[in-house]
Amino acid sequence: MTETGKRSYTSDLRAEQARATRRRIVAAAAELFAARGYAATTIDDVARAAGVSRKTVFTSVGGKVVLVKLAFDWAVAGDDEDVPMAERPVIQRLRASTDPVEVVDGYAVHLAETMPRVAPIALAIEAAAASGDADAVALLAQVRQQRLFGMTMMARQLHDLRGLRRGLGVPAAADLLWAMTDPAPYDLLVRQRGWTPRRYADWLARAIGASVLRPELVDG
Repeated sequence: MTETGKRSYTSDLRAEQARATRRRIVAAAAELFAARGYAATTIDDVARAAGVSRKTVFTSVGGKVVLVKLAFDWAVAGDDEDVPMAERPVIQRLRASTDPVEVVDGYAVHLAETMPRVAPIALAIEAAAASGDADAVALLAQVRQQRLFGMTMMARQLHDLRGLRRGLGVPAAADLLWAMTDPAPYDLLVRQRGWTPRRYADWLARAIGASVLRPELVDG
């Protein structure tokens, strides 16, 4: 191996080790936020759970706000790849569909698959915001706005496919989608009432269909 090759190999190895450390820290933080809540979780707690120093948490990831935002984003995506949700295969497949019912059903299944990861962290952020934590309030507004953006895209697609109920515009449809895809119903039905994710997905698809789709699409 040439000297240049050795340097490249060493650099790649260090980058992968740094990424692995970052993953371990964020994973530890996600578990703690879900179990204890945002306010009760400290950087020292995260460091101990991840097996690193307090300094490493800050240098590899950042403070609590950065930790919980990354934990949330990675939970939504399912990994730490720097790929926007709109460009991920599952969303691309849904956006390529020309059947409004298929779009709704597919998104309900997708949400049922991601909510076990997303809901605990989202609810931890909401609880911290409700307690008056300024950082959590700002973060909650940000993640809600992100979800509204996604639901607006979905509402626009359903509109373009002539799937929306008569008289229901894109903004109103997006609001309904945004409300129904909040983590709270999943928490109530699955985590508290013992529903299976499949049952939640079926309910969500029916609820969305009844609220935003043309009746003949869901009654036929």
